[in-house]
Amino acid sequence: MNNLSLRLSTIASLVPKGAFVCDVGTDHGFLPIFLMESGIARGVIATDINEKPLKKAEENLKKTGAKGITLRLCDGLSGVKKGEVHTVIIAGMGGEVISGILERGREITENAHITLILQPTTSPEFLRKYLYETGFEIIKEIPVEEKGKLYSVMLVRFRGDPQKKEDWVYFVGLVDPKDPIGRKYIEKQKLRAYKCMQALENIGKKQQEFKFHKEIYDNLWRLTEDSYTKF
Repeated sequence: MNNLSLRLSTIASLVPKGAFVCDVGTDHGFLPIFLMESGIARGVIATDINEKPLKKAEENLKKTGAKGITLRLCDGLSGVKKGEVHTVIIAGMGGEVISGILERGREITENAHITLILQPTTSPEFLRKYLYETGFEIIKEIPVEEKGKLYSVMLVRFRGDPQKKEDWVYFVGLVDPKDPIGRKYIEKQKLRAYKCMQALENIGKKQQEFKFHKEIYDNLWRLTEDSYTKF
């Protein structure tokens, strides 16, 4: 199975060679199958909260004959024991959901030797804020464009040193504005802030929220120096 999507291929590229991996919310099981067939992982625990995707993953395992993959029905990391894995992948979920999984799985994730690969579909700013303020370090971010949607794949490790960043940092993290896809990602986040400003501008009771989004927009405008009209 070599025809992974660009998003999943990017995630796979960050998995350390020879790792024991947990793929949370495995869905169809394509990523674990690729990791084993390509020799990247030594073993994968593929979890999902629902039986239907696990059954689909089981069918795909049988079709491909992939070995070394264990399927577990559980919520997040609740079915994984401490010390079983070196790398945890949580992808294709909202930032709030990923944060909740990490929080409930702190016994596993709060370990400097664990590699976390995270890919939120929505609310990446919520996830980044959670990570920084609970002692995790975002080491790298790779922006990905797939089917007209923009994502950031994050490489994360626990450092135990909580940090507070300026609010705009949570919206773009380490995404490089010099990278063409990175720039598009930042533009998307800037446009979100701009639309919020427009919606809140003339609502007296919402001026604090307006100022918040204006600060985000102004900082992202300076970051990209693009052609949008400065508000």
